[in-house]
Amino acid sequence: MEKNITYGKLASEFALSPQEVAVKVPSKKDRLFIGMPKELSFQENRVALTPESVALLVNNGHQVYIETNAGLTSSFDDRQYSEVGARIVYDVEEIFEASIIMKVAPPSKEELEMIKPYQTIFSTIHLPTLQSAYIETLMNKKATAVAYEYIKDESGAFPVVRAVSEIAGSTAVLIASEYLTNLRDGQGILLGGISGVPPAKIVILGAGVVGEFATRTALGLGAEVRVFDNNIYKLMRLQNNVNVRVYTSTINPEHLNKELAEADVVVGAIHSESGRTPCIVTEEMVASMKPGSVIIDVSIDQGGCFETSRITSHTKPVFKKYDVIHYCVPNIASRVSKTASYAFSHVLTPILLEAHWFGGFEKMLLNSPGTRNGVYIYKGCLTNQHLSERFDLKYTNLDLLMTASY
Repeated sequence: MEKNITYGKLASEFALSPQEVAVKVPSKKDRLFIGMPKELSFQENRVALTPESVALLVNNGHQVYIETNAGLTSSFDDRQYSEVGARIVYDVEEIFEASIIMKVAPPSKEELEMIKPYQTIFSTIHLPTLQSAYIETLMNKKATAVAYEYIKDESGAFPVVRAVSEIAGSTAVLIASEYLTNLRDGQGILLGGISGVPPAKIVILGAGVVGEFATRTALGLGAEVRVFDNNIYKLMRLQNNVNVRVYTSTINPEHLNKELAEADVVVGAIHSESGRTPCIVTEEMVASMKPGSVIIDVSIDQGGCFETSRITSHTKPVFKKYDVIHYCVPNIASRVSKTASYAFSHVLTPILLEAHWFGGFEKMLLNSPGTRNGVYIYKGCLTNQHLSERFDLKYTNLDLLMTASY
């Protein structure tokens, strides 16, 4: 009887004591092997994963290899990555032993040669410069390729595209402000003016995300803003989002020509859903602009919306035509690489963590239609219909492919 009382007392005390909680430990199958090489593309300063994101991945049991100095151009050094558990690798071929490769720019010719069969590659796709040889190489490697531009979130929006567009819109106005100064051969104008001196006049072509954030920044600096777009809904949305009654108009050539002749800055933010951006500003219109005025053609990565535009680089960002300063750098976001890297990383890290909880990357794709939308090659099969039609390559429906795999 005494023994029963003793056991009962012990059981009662044990029930009241703190208990261990069952935690899911990643199995070998769940564990991701991620590699991030140093970017080779000219003036690509961004990285796909920040040290904070690497810390999250490592703490969840994943293995992350970072090529030495991969983050320097975004102000992340090897020590920051090493301290959160990444392995710093000095041989790039060792990086390409990983099952998942994280990049910003598309793999270069040298990197394509290092890709292993059935590897998964995350990167941008740079549609305007994409060539069929690139697609065919990935297909021959039996790789799975995910394009940041095509990834959707739960609302159906494109989070990476939006983030880069926000950066480009805000940065475009700051760049224009810099080139209006005498130090940059501009007119010597302060964008927002001062008491008794009127501000600069900015014309923004396009009322999408780039146009909206260019408008926000210009208004915040005190400039006078005009926004043109042929989509009335976008103009209405911009008005509501900036919460200011901004001057807006559809694109009427005669009216636009008059506004351009009086503008100090023109920001080209026209976006094309497919193919080249429409060229809405003719050479004659540019010739009529004020000497020392500034054109920022954010649309240059899709061909540009000014007839006088041509691609420039961060080392030689501008040229003059008709005494008008043209800034036509395609990857404006790379100018603020640390901010842009955080933007990429905040979208990509949850996707990688989802792959862990679903029990692997392929199972995650089955359960995540937004990420699945970003896949344009799956195990060597081209799964993007637009790319199939553009390059005359065989198209296979991804949903059917994945259904057949399971």
